[in-house]
Amino acid sequence: MAQSVKVALAQLDLAVGDVVGNTAKIVDYASRARDELRADLVVFPELSICGYPPEDLLFHAGLRYKVENALAEIQRTVNGIAILIGFPEYADGQIYNSCVVFRDGSVLTRYRKLLLPNYSVFDEKRYFTPGKNPAVFKINGIRIGLIICEDAWAAAPMRASRSAGAECIVMINGSPFELNSQSSREAELRRRVAENEIPLVYVNMVGGQDELVFDGGSFVMDSKGEVGFRAPSFDEGLHLVTLHATSRGVEPERGVCANEPETEAKVYKALVTGTRDYVRKHGFPGVILGLSGGIDSALVATIACDAIGRDKVRAAMMPFRYTSTMSQEDAAKQAALLGIRYDVIPIEPIYAATIKQLDPILGEREPDATEENIQARCRGLLLMAISNKTGRMLLTTGNKSEMAVGYATLYGDMAGGFAPIKDCTKTMVYRLARYRNKVAEVIPERVITREPSAELRPDQKDSDTLPGYDVLDPILEAFIVDDLSVAEIMERGYDRATVTRILELVKRNEYKRRQAPPGIRISGRAFGRDWRYPITSGYKFPLND
Repeated sequence: MAQSVKVALAQLDLAVGDVVGNTAKIVDYASRARDELRADLVVFPELSICGYPPEDLLFHAGLRYKVENALAEIQRTVNGIAILIGFPEYADGQIYNSCVVFRDGSVLTRYRKLLLPNYSVFDEKRYFTPGKNPAVFKINGIRIGLIICEDAWAAAPMRASRSAGAECIVMINGSPFELNSQSSREAELRRRVAENEIPLVYVNMVGGQDELVFDGGSFVMDSKGEVGFRAPSFDEGLHLVTLHATSRGVEPERGVCANEPETEAKVYKALVTGTRDYVRKHGFPGVILGLSGGIDSALVATIACDAIGRDKVRAAMMPFRYTSTMSQEDAAKQAALLGIRYDVIPIEPIYAATIKQLDPILGEREPDATEENIQARCRGLLLMAISNKTGRMLLTTGNKSEMAVGYATLYGDMAGGFAPIKDCTKTMVYRLARYRNKVAEVIPERVITREPSAELRPDQKDSDTLPGYDVLDPILEAFIVDDLSVAEIMERGYDRATVTRILELVKRNEYKRRQAPPGIRISGRAFGRDWRYPITSGYKFPLND
């Protein structure tokens, strides 16, 4: 009789630091895998007991005790199925990014991650010591090797596992979403599979953790590099795959392959997931935001409704003498389309009182950005008051293009707890608005088609201060994501004066970005944990490089 192993892939949303809650979820899903799917092995993501990434929480002695107690509980209570879980292992004065396989109270094997990523959003060398050896265990006659995430981005770890006798690889991951992440993972792992000629089971987590969103996309690849099963992106689930031992080696049984969503669809889902989990995991009863009649706040309001439900979303329009009738009409229309509570709070009285108080100090100086910033700060003051009184978290509505060049006001429109579209360029904002309206029109068409304006002075338009977004956004992408020089960006068709001016604005406004709330990372490089430019810098972008 041919041997086979039924493997349950637990693609879960786990909370960093909630060891008790994560353990209960792990035990529940293990029981379901055993009783409902009749699985032989259930596989959980990287560091599933403590959540990923736990960052400096790893140094806290209390976490160590909680993790050790959780492991003991799982080893004692989960029976009738083998269980693979990731955890931080404290041993010999070191911390390892490890996983263990239990079955009926016994330890089948332990494995310590060999390669520790230390780039982009990852800084695992700050916390972990690398492992040294492969790990292989046998279940139903099939020898399974283990690797953890970064281990597959070089040839040696999987090759070592193959040399140790593995006939199939199980890989657990905490791999965050960014554009094209799924295709990049599969392409890289296809190379590893081709090098070793054995199949691979890839299990990733889902859910939001601060700036990161994990998209799942767990899959199974046969020894020829063909994906025979792929789980839906961003959705929790327990998925069964079967590995068969044949004369040709281990062959995964084919299943359903979820399609890779189009760019706008997966970015939108990432923003919804990140917003939902940030609100939910912090225990906020809902959110408040300023709804200006512009496209940024329109998109954020829509994301919030899709993330947590319209009954938990509240919006305020705060008009001033420069706020157009069009903006007020469009904001009211969108609030009605979304079905959210909508208040109108004119800021003229609070603005006038502020100017009056400042008059003896500022004198007869001509109006400038000071008065514009006061308008934004009056709005921030009102929104924060509503947030404090109701317990709702304030969402900011700034996009990446604005944050890059400083087109935002500290303690004004930057005030808040979370920034859903912080890593979306203005161009992407428009794409997402049109995508969402294909499902159902929730953003008035005029909001999308009108020329953008902050409406902080008469007849103001973004184009008065900034290049068109069709010029600005590609230049920002070239600098922020691709790290190109002025000359290299010019080779893409942009003039030197425009490029230098934009890059100087980016440099000059680093101090603002350091004070901005966290936001969801969707690109290859977002402002936040993977952007570490100095605030104080004498660097000059060369005029003739």
